[in-house]
Amino acid sequence: MKKIVRSPGSATIINAIATGFGSAFGIGLDIICEAKPLHDSINCSNDVGADTSLMELCVEKVFNHYNIDKGEFGIDIKTKSKLPMASGLSSSSASSNAIVKATSLVICDEFDLKPLNDLEIINMAIDASLDAGVTITGSFDDATASYFGGAVVTDNRNRQFIIKEKMEDYPILVYMPNFYSKSGDSNPERMKLLAPLVETAFGFAKQKEYFKALTLNGLIYSATLGFDSAIAIDALEVGAVASGLSGTGSSFVAVVNNDCIDDVEEAWSKYEGNVIRTKVDNDGCIEI
Repeated sequence: MKKIVRSPGSATIINAIATGFGSAFGIGLDIICEAKPLHDSINCSNDVGADTSLMELCVEKVFNHYNIDKGEFGIDIKTKSKLPMASGLSSSSASSNAIVKATSLVICDEFDLKPLNDLEIINMAIDASLDAGVTITGSFDDATASYFGGAVVTDNRNRQFIIKEKMEDYPILVYMPNFYSKSGDSNPERMKLLAPLVETAFGFAKQKEYFKALTLNGLIYSATLGFDSAIAIDALEVGAVASGLSGTGSSFVAVVNNDCIDDVEEAWSKYEGNVIRTKVDNDGCIEI
C-alpha cells in the first residue's frame, strides 16, 4: 500500500557548528515523500535532479533495522520539494525524515511489524545524513524542528532536547540568492573561532528569546562565512521582528508581522535572487 509523508524544512535560530548546541524552528516549505512496495529493488527519485545517495542510505537503514532482504522485497521512493536545496533550510533533514518514516510505514504495513518511534526515525535519518556527508554536526536541531515542528533548543552532540515547544504562528520571509552553499562544504574550524559569541546568542535561545538569538546568531555567522549582514539589517530596519542567516547559508530568513511583510519584501528586492513567503510550521513530519 502506498504511503505519503510530508516533512517541513526549518530555519536556524542558533547554528550548532561552533559549540555543539543549536536551535531551529519549523517552516512551511516542505518535502513530500511517496513510498510504495516493489518486488525486489530499491528505486529512488526526486523532482529536483539531486543525487539519490542520501535517499538510498535512508531506505537501507530502515531495511537493516527490520532485517528486510532487498532481494525479496523492494520499495519505490519519490520526493517532491518546495524547499530550496543547499540553502540552509534543512532540505536534507526534511528529506531524510520523510523517507525514513515513509519506508517504515510501508514495511510495517507489508509485514505487520512495529512502527519506528519518533526518535528512532530521527536518529536513523541523522545517521544517514552523516554517512552521506551532508551535515557537519548531525543537525539534531534541524532534524527535530523538521520532525516535530515548532521551536527546539538542543544539545546536538548528545542528541538531547533542552526545549521543545510550539511557536507563535508568525509569517516568515526567506531571501534566496542566486547561489547555493552546502553545509558539508563549510569550514567548521573557522566557525568555532567565534564560539564565545555564539554562546551568548545561545543564552538567549535557552531563555526562549528566540528572536534575539536568531538575529545575533545570523550576524555572527554572516561575518564568519562572508555573507552580507546588511540583508538582515535591511529587514530589521523596516520592521522585521528578527532576521538572520539560516544554517551556513545561502538563505536569510525574516520573522515578520503582517503589517511589514511588503516592506521587508521590498527592502530585499534590491538583491539578486528571490523572496519566498511562508510561515512557522507547528505540524512537523506527518503522514498525509
